Amino acid sequence: MYSMFDLLFETPSYRPVYVISDSEMKELKKNQHQEELDEITKQKVRLEGAFKAQLKHLEEREKEVKKELKVLSSSKDK
Repeated sequence: MYSMFDLLFETPSYRPVYVISDSEMKELKKNQHQEELDEITKQKVRLEGAFKAQLKHLEEREKEVKKELKVLSSSKDK
């Protein structure tokens, strides 16, 4: 069984600190922003593709339903 005393000494109470120059920080931020922008662009392309596929499916289904309605309406009139 562990005591609070054991936990205190087993886990370091510090985190590593990295020192970088302003130019390195600027480059890091630039790279992070570029990665985020690339991901946004990829997501937009995927969403547009999914939207187009769903729209096509709905348009095809609409045509089928209209055709079925027409057939049912014409057979009802006879």
